[in-house]
Amino acid sequence: MKGEARVKVIGAGLAGCEAAHYLASHGVGVDLVDMKPKKFTPAHSDPSFCELVCSNSLKSADVYGNACGLLKEEMRLFGSVTMEAAEKTRVPAGGALAVERHAFAACVTEKLGRTENIRFVCEEAENIPEGEWTIVATGPLTGEKLAADLAARLGGCLFFYDAAAPIVSASSIDRGATFTADRYGKGEGDYVNCPMDREEYEAFVDALLSAERALVRDFDKRDVFEGCMPVEIMALRGRDTLRFGTFKPVGLYGEDGRRPYAVLQLRKENREGTAYNLVGCQTNLKFPEQKRVFSMIPALRNAEFLRYGVMHRNTFLNSPAVLSADGSLKADGKIFFAGQMTGVEGYVESAASGIWAAANCLAKMRGKPPLPADTRTVMGALAAYVAAPNADFQPMNANYGILRPLEREVRDKALKKRMFAERALQAAARLAREAESS
Repeated sequence: MKGEARVKVIGAGLAGCEAAHYLASHGVGVDLVDMKPKKFTPAHSDPSFCELVCSNSLKSADVYGNACGLLKEEMRLFGSVTMEAAEKTRVPAGGALAVERHAFAACVTEKLGRTENIRFVCEEAENIPEGEWTIVATGPLTGEKLAADLAARLGGCLFFYDAAAPIVSASSIDRGATFTADRYGKGEGDYVNCPMDREEYEAFVDALLSAERALVRDFDKRDVFEGCMPVEIMALRGRDTLRFGTFKPVGLYGEDGRRPYAVLQLRKENREGTAYNLVGCQTNLKFPEQKRVFSMIPALRNAEFLRYGVMHRNTFLNSPAVLSADGSLKADGKIFFAGQMTGVEGYVESAASGIWAAANCLAKMRGKPPLPADTRTVMGALAAYVAAPNADFQPMNANYGILRPLEREVRDKALKKRMFAERALQAAARLAREAESS
């Protein structure tokens, strides 16, 4: 609107792009600040914004049976740019919403480039501006100077380690040692399954446990986020841990109708199906070790690795101590934070927090009260979680456990999830309308 102050959005990841798009589409001028393409973090390589560093999956698309699927629908009610791009660049992945990562980033970048009121600023932010409307969404790989400024200003930051899985070329997979199927028959055969018998699985676990890691240290519970636990760390918990988790054969049957002892699933990285991601195989092994160990799986004996798995340090704030539920600093209501650095974990959760911060920033700019963190919605519940007092604060994914309990006890799990979803969507629609009236 004429005469209205501009907002500086620092960081053009999922949260920053959502924040910039929301504000600009509501008539607010935005300076979207990012060091790309002049400079990249150790985990980034795509010059486009909104780059997906780890998996290409945005997790479940089931609105009525999964909390992350429900969160996606809530975001669509707020005009999410990442959900729009995800649908345009979607690749088959059974019940999950997976995307072609480079096309997804390009789609979001192109959309923002065509959006009025957004001005791209290519520079590395080194500190938080004083006296300006600002949304900081620099993500878990915040630059050293800005991280130091945050630590000095906010009394320190927390951190954990995150990991990505390897990607192999489709042509190098031994299809004779695979079968195509989705767990429990959900989907249209979008996953390539690499079965192992007991002897093959035991040998793989032995190799995994003895392999040399790239980052040598003793990880404890607070070092590695549970949702991105490297397979070699999981294997330390017991020889059958992988077989009851990442490599579980439940719901999968080969062409002979039998269930394998263990199964590694491969998911398409692009629409053409020329590259496949090793699902759930985040790892911190040295690159030669990754090739040696994963090549022990029969279907991958001659695998060509297009990208090896990597691990990097992710920084997040002690949000309960410094943030309000609207995403703003308790000490300065004009400065907001969004994304994984606030303590939400996951692509979708990070993007949703960008919308949340932008909607509340817009409300404050126009003299309106912030949106209530309605815990009947996943978006509101995540906002409430990161701001609630917590002496052992750790990152949180979307899940039903953070939602307000239903008004009556429901024992049927499927019905309970549907009731959560129906209630959440009604509440989210009201929040979206309230935000529009700001």
